[in-house]
Amino acid sequence: MRIHVLQHVPYESPGLITDWAKGKGFSISFTRFYETEKLPAPQDIDLVIIMGGPMNIYESDKYPWLVLEKAFLHNCFVARTKLLGICLGSQLLADVLGAKVYRNPEKEIGWFPIYKNGSHPLLKLFPDEAVPALHWHSDTFDLPEGAVPIYSSVATKNQGFIYNNHVFALQFHWEIRPNSLMELILHSDETYEGKYIQTPEKMLNNPVAFNAAKNHLWNLLDYIQKL
Repeated sequence: MRIHVLQHVPYESPGLITDWAKGKGFSISFTRFYETEKLPAPQDIDLVIIMGGPMNIYESDKYPWLVLEKAFLHNCFVARTKLLGICLGSQLLADVLGAKVYRNPEKEIGWFPIYKNGSHPLLKLFPDEAVPALHWHSDTFDLPEGAVPIYSSVATKNQGFIYNNHVFALQFHWEIRPNSLMELILHSDETYEGKYIQTPEKMLNNPVAFNAAKNHLWNLLDYIQKL
């Protein structure tokens, strides 16, 4: 399997996705937009993973490569290349599929449970009760027309969707490792005050949640691989 990662900032890496790919013997390549705008042909890639970042999908004046990235994602969609978007990546996919992306009523930063809100076969891989997920976002998206919702949280109605069984969007982070979360915290200017915002100490001191997120992520990736 040929995996290509779109990375927007150095401190939001694919994390545990890299471990999964290496364990499977899959190749993994990168477009790091903070260094280069070179992109592969969609037909040369089996799975494109779109990572998070502090920018918003509508800030193309500040980040001109967003226009190129959206065009690339559209071409991947047409070619039926499998797509997995995380946080900003999920918002980019929603935008490319014609849905609105906008400011969420509440910032959501920290480990907060997500709840199933759809009936896609993928959800059978996960517990029926709430599962932990790491959040770090201030924007949200409407559900694209024809997409299947998969998760919600108390603060955010749309935490993920699946479109045509080859586009997967997660507003949350299951790929995060403790060290990569620390990098995110170090590069943030958050005040960590809010109804749905945890302190760095509380976020980092949650080994049960980190382990559960890893297991859920790998179940998701195994599912996508077999499609």
